[in-house]
Amino acid sequence: MEFEDIETVAVLGAGNMGHGIAEVAALAGYDVFLRDIKEEFVQNGYDQIVWSLDKLAEKEQISEEDAEAAEERITPVVPVEEAVADADVVIEAVPEKMEIKKDVYNEVEEHAPDRALFATNTSSLSITELSEVTERPEQFCGMHFFNPPVRMQLVEVISGKHSSEETLSAVEELAEAFGKTPVRVHKDSPGFIVNRILVPLMNEACWMVSEEDATVAEIDSTTKFDMGLPMGAFELADLTGIDVIHHVLEYLHEVLGDAYEPAPFLAETVETENYGKKSGKGFYDYEDGDGADVPTDAGSEAVTKRLAAVMANEVAHLVEKDVSNPTDIDRAVMLGAGYPDGPAKMADDIGLDKLVETLEELHEERGHPRFEVSPALREAAEAGGFHGGDDADDDAPEFTNIEVEYPGEMVGHIVLSREARMNTMNPEMLDELRAALDEFEDDDEVRAVLITGKGDRAFSAGADVTSMASSASPLDGIELSRKGQETFGAFEESPLPVVAAIDGFALGGGFELAMCCDYRLASERSELGLPEHNLGLLPGWGGTQRLQRLVGMSRAKEIILTAERFDADTMYDYDVVNEVVANDEFEERAHELAAEMAGGPPVSRALTKKAMLRGWEDVDAGLELEAQSFGHLMGTDDLMEGITAFMGDGEPEFEGK
Repeated sequence: MEFEDIETVAVLGAGNMGHGIAEVAALAGYDVFLRDIKEEFVQNGYDQIVWSLDKLAEKEQISEEDAEAAEERITPVVPVEEAVADADVVIEAVPEKMEIKKDVYNEVEEHAPDRALFATNTSSLSITELSEVTERPEQFCGMHFFNPPVRMQLVEVISGKHSSEETLSAVEELAEAFGKTPVRVHKDSPGFIVNRILVPLMNEACWMVSEEDATVAEIDSTTKFDMGLPMGAFELADLTGIDVIHHVLEYLHEVLGDAYEPAPFLAETVETENYGKKSGKGFYDYEDGDGADVPTDAGSEAVTKRLAAVMANEVAHLVEKDVSNPTDIDRAVMLGAGYPDGPAKMADDIGLDKLVETLEELHEERGHPRFEVSPALREAAEAGGFHGGDDADDDAPEFTNIEVEYPGEMVGHIVLSREARMNTMNPEMLDELRAALDEFEDDDEVRAVLITGKGDRAFSAGADVTSMASSASPLDGIELSRKGQETFGAFEESPLPVVAAIDGFALGGGFELAMCCDYRLASERSELGLPEHNLGLLPGWGGTQRLQRLVGMSRAKEIILTAERFDADTMYDYDVVNEVVANDEFEERAHELAAEMAGGPPVSRALTKKAMLRGWEDVDAGLELEAQSFGHLMGTDDLMEGITAFMGDGEPEFEGK
């Protein structure tokens, strides 16, 4: 089955994951059969899809027409033969029990056409074992969505022992057609990537409580506010379901050995049937207590090193077994778990030699196999890090928070690429933005800069406050403000024309970056604003100054003091946005506009920007610079090129001379 031939998708299981996958497939334009074992189950799943589509339309994330069309593409059914009879791809999303899944495939095999690909949505079970139930193991792979599928970007595409490359490629392309980011898992290994990192981390947190090395409050404060993770380890476990984590861990323990033995504190919590939020009580009490009330200042460096060491060891295990590589592991965990940085990058930042030492000390003291250092971790430490190494080019900038592209037409393209965190900005991203701009300015082939955000949810939702503010002192805040001001100021002062192409949210620091650009293009679904006052802050990367110059004092006060989000059309009326385009025309127009900017005369554009900025500060100084620049341009080759083209009714080809 080639990807281009896929038209019909059968989704087996109408629960939370199943109906979410069906909705995603229908929104992507596929005909979908949604199946479950009882009419009430499948109808409830279908009703959930209708509710979700209505909400998306209500929030203007999709049109009402798109919502209605997606709804019409879904057929709820109970008989399995009806669900799969004409399916090109069967995505199974039944409960996470090996025997249940095997029973499903025994039945599906009888009725699915020979061409159909099978993809199991499992978070940890063996793809190979499931595929061998069927008569088409080469057409079988894993397709692990994350909850909720409509919102979560990651799909792990997992190879079983028998999966063909054609099957894996087709399923990867299908995930991309669904609007998701596929990450290939090259070997069938328990937990795959994300759960192989997260579940041992949660287990180690429980071991620390069991062994009285730290409290729940200390661990969650460390993970949430010192390490900058989206939630505390125990807070996340309560949301995920402690029984689910324990079940995955039991499977890891069974297959991989005693290094994955569930901690007593975890097992005891499951025995009391305190499964987390869904049962009203887990590691926190949601009925009679305050829930996950995590202190901001109870963190510990020792907890950070221990948890980072465990994560680094798991990264090394995955690398050692050729399951994945550090770059894909980081990308998967950032997209699937919302981490500000991937575990390999976090480990590199701390220092692998320190983490190896931490594991060695713990192994000597405790003797537990979970602290045995992976040979691959030692090798990475000797090489200078997962992402380092002796062969790394020290002079080349390393981009992990942004992507730098050269799409042609003399354009340098910066993509803000922390998609799992709505492209929010941290100090490392600020450094990378400056390095990318320097790279473009040093490249004679680059005549304009385009800045976009990865995905269609956000240009940038602002500063990554949770990972920066918790441990920051007033002096740290001053330095952070200056760093952002200087970085964004460099774009404003750049001799290159800079286009901000905004699709989705441009909030806080994201909006402040856009203000420094020369042209702001926005899709219809975009929302812009400065919500800092909702946090007790103020715009600290130039927003208080630049916005009033764009829109006037009164309008700037409205935008800042209300802390509201404004739609793209309103911001066009306010003279913030230069152009608003339809969502489906956005990408093409962004690149077209950047190419137009790049085609202009580079010398006169650079001098024009400089004169305008100087005049902003001092009109007389600006006028004098304007006169000097005008005189300078009279002697350039570009002027002669422009005059010649004008006289000949042609298009000038400026060379910047």
